[in-house]
Amino acid sequence: MFDTKPADQSLDFALLQQTMPSHASRNRRALFWLLGLLLLLLASVVALVLYLNTFEADEEARSRAADAQWLEQGVQFHFRRLEDDLLLLARQAARGADPGVVAPLQGGLLWRAPSVVLAHGWLAAGPGSDEARGPERWQQDWSAQAANAQAMDTMQATTRGLRRSAYAGLMQDSHGALTDVVWLAVPFFDRGQFVGNYLAALSLERATAALVPTWFMQNHRVHLVTDALNGPVDNSVDSKLFRAAMNLPGTDLFLAVTPFDVPAATVPRIFFLVALLFLSGMLVSLWALRRDFVKRQQVQALFQAQVALRTAMENSVTTGLRAWDRQGKILYVNESFCKMVGYKAAELVGQSTPLPYWPADQADELNLVHRGIIEQGTHEDGVEVQFQHRDGHLLDVLIHEAPLTTASGEQVGWMSSVLDISERKRSERMAARQQERLQASGRLVAVGEVASTLAHELNQPLGALSSFANGLMNRLRSGRISLQEVMPVVERMERLADKAGHIIKRVNAFARRREMSREQLDLAAFLRRTLLQHQTQREVSLELFLGPGPVWVEADALLLEHAVQNVVANALHWASQTGTAGRVQVRIEIAEGMAGIVVSDTGPGVDDEHKEQIFGAFVSASADGMGMGLAICRSVLEAHHGRIDVERDGGLGGARFTLWLPLSETDAGAAAEQDNSA
Repeated sequence: MFDTKPADQSLDFALLQQTMPSHASRNRRALFWLLGLLLLLLASVVALVLYLNTFEADEEARSRAADAQWLEQGVQFHFRRLEDDLLLLARQAARGADPGVVAPLQGGLLWRAPSVVLAHGWLAAGPGSDEARGPERWQQDWSAQAANAQAMDTMQATTRGLRRSAYAGLMQDSHGALTDVVWLAVPFFDRGQFVGNYLAALSLERATAALVPTWFMQNHRVHLVTDALNGPVDNSVDSKLFRAAMNLPGTDLFLAVTPFDVPAATVPRIFFLVALLFLSGMLVSLWALRRDFVKRQQVQALFQAQVALRTAMENSVTTGLRAWDRQGKILYVNESFCKMVGYKAAELVGQSTPLPYWPADQADELNLVHRGIIEQGTHEDGVEVQFQHRDGHLLDVLIHEAPLTTASGEQVGWMSSVLDISERKRSERMAARQQERLQASGRLVAVGEVASTLAHELNQPLGALSSFANGLMNRLRSGRISLQEVMPVVERMERLADKAGHIIKRVNAFARRREMSREQLDLAAFLRRTLLQHQTQREVSLELFLGPGPVWVEADALLLEHAVQNVVANALHWASQTGTAGRVQVRIEIAEGMAGIVVSDTGPGVDDEHKEQIFGAFVSASADGMGMGLAICRSVLEAHHGRIDVERDGGLGGARFTLWLPLSETDAGAAAEQDNSA
């Protein structure tokens, strides 16, 4: 938007305050001011009038140039379309179709307009057949005048030599008078050999009436002119008259366009009187005119940008485009879609289900998807299906549908954008396989961590078994044991062996990526049973705050027992290093559907910079430690979809480890209801 604010004009009133020598000098000075103001106002009005006249003249010149360019492009487009229609008929006639029968053709405007194509037919290259003589009207115009025959012969020579369409005319009747008929010849070559021309006699007057829309004729008078018929058009007689070349090779034809006199907007004379009295009104009008001019420029720029955008989209789009009607018949496919499926457009247009690019084993499924798309289109995410290329390989595609409507808003079908996502799907499958391998590797690493440290867990039951076996053998050899005394020892050995076997079985199942042996555990009872042996230690006081009711989780008892034992053993060890009566507290917390086993001690705690390092493999602050305990604990918790946190305990002053496990469904629902009520 241009800045139309007037410049800030500051007036110096110092001269008005000076003492004037006489009234005459004051009057002359006032008169000069008034004359200057009047001249300024008059100059402003004249400048406004000149600006308006120039603006209207420029707009009229631009409008004439735009009308001429639009008319020339429209004429060229429709005649080129007619040439394409005749080329299709020529191809059919050259392949043996009956030249007297018009093949079903969705032709252009000139082909469909009544009385534009007066006659048409196939003219073969070789003589000796009826086809070599062309349509009946061709023979009539050929024999009517020698000039006609010469023009028609030149047209045929042009099509054969230059391999392009050519025109002949205007034709003369038998009396030598010019008509509005021209002949169009479209050549057809087969493997580089000229086969013949497809001929059409055209009425240019009716063609002009069909090409020029009604809205254009309401403001212009259009008629056909030629140098031979009317002589050169003298634009000096009528400055508004302009010619639009029809650009028909072989003819010298133009469309003379004369705009009708449209009454210009009458500017009320009262406006000029008000402008003389009120300068602000004139400034407002100038601002309004400037804004209107800018809006017109914006609209014109927007129109040009849209035309350029659509042209660029048509020339550079790589997405497959497909249009079909409400019955599922394909109406249009672009070149990208043809390359995608390996079929030509002529092989796909007009096809309906089952479509040739559907995989045979997915025909029923694709038919259901096809019907759903015809009935309601696709969602925002589109539809993913598989197409089969002509060479047999499958490709994954993503389809989005948009309603195909007429200018009146009636839906006649769907417009599809088809995107080849085969590479993306292949990458997703590779990523899934890679993720699966990474998960397997992670589990194997976790197993290695568990196995490396759980080995000493097996030493205890195996060592106890060896001790019990040696003691039992010694007492049996000495005869100092009875059968009643043997039974408890054997039962204890059986429990130790069973425990060792369960440990090996869990590690083996975990290494083979099997599900852990999860069961419903009352966390409070589990902790009381697991920590019973630690409560007998006298150096450190172990305090349990487990609550009155049960807390249910789903967990592997052996793996969870190992994790709890490891964390509590660490807490007891560091609490005993302070030189005073150490304390370790174990309690249960519930938050956000998780049950936490909180282990706090009076030890030195864990520094902030070491919080992440202590969970790494082979990291230990103890001189005789392997550095695998906390790493295994984290692996066990993560295998149960939980986590382990560490921070400093505010009450005891040492470290506080929290082992979080998901609550079972019953306890999770009760915890959620308790939170809502709170």
